Parts: sequence; C-alpha cells; structure tokens
Amino acid sequence: MPEKFLQPYNPASTETRIYAEWEKSGLFNPDECIKHGIAKADAPAYTIVLPPPNVTGRLHMGHALMIAIEDIFIRYKRMCGYRTLWLPGTDHAAIATQSVVEKQIKKDEGRNRHDLGREELLKRIGAFATGNHNTIVSQLKTMGASLDWSREAFTLDETRSRAVRAVFKQMYNAGLIYRGNRIVNWDPKGQTTISDDEIVYEERHTKLYTFRYAKDFPIHVATTRPETKVGDVAVAVHPDDARYEIFVGKEYDVVFCDVPIHIKVVADKKVDPAFGTGAVGITPAHSHIDWDIADRHQLSHEVTVINEYARMTVAGRLADKKTIDAREIVVDWLKSEGLLEKEEDAIQNVATAERTGGVIEPLPKLQWFIDVNRKIQGRGKTLKELMLNPMHSGTIQIIPEHFGKTYFHWVENLRDWCISRQIWYGHRIPVWYRGEEITVGIEPKEAGWVQDEDTLDTWFSSGLWTFSTLGWPDATVDLQNYHPTDLLETGYDILFFWVARMILMTEFTLNTIPFKAVYLHGLVRDAQGRKMSKSLGNNLDPLHISEKFGSDAARMALVVGNTPGTDMRMSEEKIKGYKHFANKLWNIARFVLENSTDWKQDAPLTEDDKVVLIELENKIFEVTKDIDEYRIYLAAEKLYHYIWHTLADGYIEYAKQALNSNDLIAKASRKKTLMILLDHTLRLLHPFMPFITEEIWSSFALLMRETSKDKQSDYDNFLMVAKWPVTIEA
Repeated sequence: MPEKFLQPYNPASTETRIYAEWEKSGLFNPDECIKHGIAKADAPAYTIVLPPPNVTGRLHMGHALMIAIEDIFIRYKRMCGYRTLWLPGTDHAAIATQSVVEKQIKKDEGRNRHDLGREELLKRIGAFATGNHNTIVSQLKTMGASLDWSREAFTLDETRSRAVRAVFKQMYNAGLIYRGNRIVNWDPKGQTTISDDEIVYEERHTKLYTFRYAKDFPIHVATTRPETKVGDVAVAVHPDDARYEIFVGKEYDVVFCDVPIHIKVVADKKVDPAFGTGAVGITPAHSHIDWDIADRHQLSHEVTVINEYARMTVAGRLADKKTIDAREIVVDWLKSEGLLEKEEDAIQNVATAERTGGVIEPLPKLQWFIDVNRKIQGRGKTLKELMLNPMHSGTIQIIPEHFGKTYFHWVENLRDWCISRQIWYGHRIPVWYRGEEITVGIEPKEAGWVQDEDTLDTWFSSGLWTFSTLGWPDATVDLQNYHPTDLLETGYDILFFWVARMILMTEFTLNTIPFKAVYLHGLVRDAQGRKMSKSLGNNLDPLHISEKFGSDAARMALVVGNTPGTDMRMSEEKIKGYKHFANKLWNIARFVLENSTDWKQDAPLTEDDKVVLIELENKIFEVTKDIDEYRIYLAAEKLYHYIWHTLADGYIEYAKQALNSNDLIAKASRKKTLMILLDHTLRLLHPFMPFITEEIWSSFALLMRETSKDKQSDYDNFLMVAKWPVTIEA
C-alpha cells in the first residue's frame, strides 16, 4: 500500500499538484482526447462556454457554485466519451471596471478621467483588468475547473472585437440599429446611460402627495415626485373607472408652479385604479411607463424638465434647482395655492446606479438602440419573435421550467435596447462621421473621419459569447463542431439581461440557437439566509474555503441539496462536513488497497457479493439518470449516502469477517468485490470530487496494472478520462 495512505488526506498538498498534472496532460482539450483515442473523432460533441467572470475582482461563492455545476457536467460527459469542450473566458464589464479604477484614482491622486485623458485611463484600466484576470484564472484552477485553456477568450480581445463590429454592421444594415431620442436610464453621478441590471432598488421612506394642478382642474392625482409634474402632458385613468369617464378626451391649460402646461385626460389599461386616486399624471420624458403610455396615445415626448445633472430646466422659481430641492418648492406652492389634498407616508423603491450610488433619472437622450419590434427583412420576424420562438417550441429547455413564464413576460414587454454608454472603456461604437457622411463597421482610411465617442453596452459583446468564442466571424472548425453549445449554466438573476440577449444575438446572426438548455442556479446565501456582502461581513471566500477544507469539500457542499433556481444557505460547518466525507473516502480506499494487494480478477463471487454488485449497478443507473436529467443535487446526495453508509458502514464492516477468516472462497470474493466497488465508486464520484478521486485512482490504477490480466487501458490514464460505468462485468 502506498505510504501516503498512512497519513490523513491532505488537500492542501494534493490539489495544486493534481491540477498541474491534468493541465500538463492536455486532456482538457478535446483535440488531445481525440488524438489519444479517449474520444472518437465522430463522437457527439458536448460544449459549455463559461459565463465570463467580470475582471473587476475576485470570484465569490456564487461563481464557485457555477464552476462546480459546470465542471460536473463536463467531467461526466468527458468520461462518457463525448468530444467535450468547456471554453473559458472573462468579461471586461465596462462600467463596473472603469468605475472601480476611477474611484481608486480619485482616492489616491485626487484626479478624474478627464484629468488623465482617454489613453492614460484605458492604460490604467487595462493593467487592472490583467491583474484581476490572473487572479480569476488561479481561482478557477483551484476549484478544479477542467477548462480548455488553449481556447481562452476575453470579451475585449481582437477576435471578440471583430465579432462585435461585424454584428453591429449587420444589424445596422438591417435597420435594427438606429440612433434616436428615447428615454433611457441615466446616472447623473456617473454621467452615462446604464442597463436595467445595473440598477439597485433601495427602499426609502417618502411622501405620497395627492393634489390638483389648478383650482378648476377636476381630477386629483397622486405622486411621490411632484417636481416632475411641471413636465406632465396628460392625466391617465383606467377605461373602466366610472369616476373619470366624463373627463376622458378633455384638455386643460393650467399654470403649475409658474410653468404653463397642457393636460389631456386619456384612458389606459395600464393604470391601476386602486393606486392613489386612480388617476396619474403622465410625464413621458421622465418615466419609462409614461413614455409608453404617451406612445399609445400620440402624446408629446418632448417636454423635458430635468437635465443630465438632475437639475430642473424650467424657468421661474424652479430654475436650476436640484430635484430634491425642487420637490420642496412645489409642495410649498401646492400648499399656498390650496391644491394639496393630502400627503401620506410611503415606502418607495428608488432606482440607484449599482456602481456610483446615484439616483437614476429616466431621461430622453440621443443614443444608439436596437429595435426589437421591427420585422427583419427577408425573415418576416422581429427580434422579439426570435427570442420567443425557441422557448415556445421547446428547442431550448429551461431548468427549472417555471422560469419560462417569467422569460416570456419579460420578452413580450421588452422595449428597444439602449446599447450606447458614455464611458471610455469597452468596445467603442463602430461608427465614424465626416460632416453629414456616416460609415459603419470598419474605420475609413481617409482623413477627416471622427469615431463616435460612446462605447457599447457590455451585454452587446457578451451576447455573442457562444459563437464569438468559437472564432466567428471566421468559419472556423470549432464553430462547425461545437455550436450550438449544449448547456448554459448561470444564475437566475441574469436570465433576461444575458440569456435573452444571447438568444437574440445568435438567432439574428447565425439563424440558430446559442444553447440547447439553460440551467439556472440560485443565490448562495449565508447560514441565516442573508445575501452575502462585504458590508455584512458574511462573505465566504472560495480560495480561503479551499485552503481550509479542500475544493472537493466546497464543491460537494455547494451541490448537495441545491435544487435549480432556488437560493441556498451556505456555512463553513456544511463545508466541514464534506471534509469529513473526503476523509471517509480516503479511509475506504486505504482499507481496500491494503486488503486487496493479492486480489484475483477471475475469483468467483459468492451469492452475497453478487447481490452487493447488483445494488451498485442500480446506483450507477440512478446516478446516471439524475445527471442526464439535470438533478445533480440528487446524484451527489445519493453518492454521499451510498459511500458513507452502504459502502463504509455496511459492506466494509461485513467484509472484515471474511477477510479475517480462513474461508478462502469468501475472502477472494470479498477482495474482488472491494476492488470493483472502489473502481466504480471513484468513477461515479469523480465529477463531484475530482481531486481526491484522482489521487486515490493513481494508486488504485497502479494496483490494477500489477494484477489485471488484460491491462485495461482505463487504468493507464487519468481518472478524468476513464470510462463512465454503465454495467458491472464481474
């Protein structure tokens, strides 16, 4: 028996060495697996592209969960003989990354980006991104991710940049990308548009004000933002609200807080009759909902009363006031005019920018948009329809299923996508101007052309991820072999922001789906069910956890009991429990190896041992079925109980009687059965706990080579490429 088994299992001295051996073997690369006969050239492909972590910092436990789940599927499929590709990469995460660097420069040097200039700022951000990329790669390796590093991608590298420019040009030529004035999420603090996913809603105490615009105005309205009412163009009521039926269609001219406004009463089904008075003022320029209502009723969108710096733009007493100060002025005016019916305490979800903390102001801005409702020439469908069709047809499977309803609701209500950002880091909009001339896609060689200053929303480039990582726009062999990908595994919180946009971009560009299934995991919370955050001090660092308990223990703790789409609680105690499980497996292996050095491959089995192997074969069937049907949490739990209770507490204790007896037939049968049990158990558990199983396998395979008659090729290779068990031949 190898000397290492005389000591307890030590992941700290094992895992780094084993990963280096895996990486050196080249077997994460499907081309190498084909070359060495591990996978056949005509075997089915299985592909996952890693959801690219942002280069803003270190990975967290949510990333660790993602890595564990994806690596389980990849290792399983590789052992099943598939041409298996898990393609790594990172995301430049434009706004987040630039924001972090700008804050640090401000703190250290007291300067802003304009003091540095575009070139110097981008140089600083590039260095920051490179440093974090290296940290992320180290973390991925620590967690055992069997990624094909030879194909690593970055959303801002040249291949991905070419893809971005090519898709932009195609969509522009198809009339789907346009520049226009539409309402956007504007961050006054960061001075840029932001996407919905970069908004954090904060519950804040506020007041709900009920008032009339003038003494002769017949309807009371309620709002939490009276300062915006100087920009109202209408009052909307529900069509079935009998209280206001006689007023619908009427128009009124009033002077509201020194500002002349024209109000039309309209009926719209989106109005909630139970909110406030059942009548709401419509401010199209400063509310996404109001903008849509104005569209439906052909109302003006042009009345803006707040600027990019969150200051009032109207004349009179509100001129150039901050919005919060303007609110007090308007309320005081309403009181003095006898127009304020009442004010009530209320709780409001205030939209703030995730990176700057600035309160979002919906504003009409001249920006670049993707039209999701325009029919695509030659295809007769809109981008919305392209996003919905594969879900309706079942071509793409969502796990768990109930997220499908949420997906449909979101897509059906999708507005045109604002893709331009007023920052410097990222893919610069591939549009150049010279006077009235415009060119798109490729920079002109002639002098006098000036490129658009804005950059693209990060989701534009990450939306191309499944095919840009495989070499598109070139017609590469990888693209032919590995696309569409098989599985996208990610958090349910970005189902819309990323998953939907990947479907949109891939369907438009390649006329196919990006992936066949979407597996959505939940958030990893602390033991009390709270979201992990620096402010609460409840973060669990994957590297720290791996160093303390081993990555195998962390992986099992993250997977067992973690049903798709459901948040889970995590604690060091749970991870510690799976460290004990690793020790149990180590002790099982030690017992088998020290008692089976003289085992015989052709030893006849007793009837009792045949029953034991039938039970093992049933477990193989169950675990395989669970993985195939995306129930890896059940597969992991079943293996845990089988190994700890059935194998360790049950069979090994039973086997000791024969091993210590003079019954040569029973003894030979037990030794052979123990070897079969360890063989198949290691294979089954490998995708879940790759390091310890590989370490045990190296000694087990050595014994097999010494004692096996047919020198099975499986035992000459890494466990990571051994065959997945199907049946037991004893």
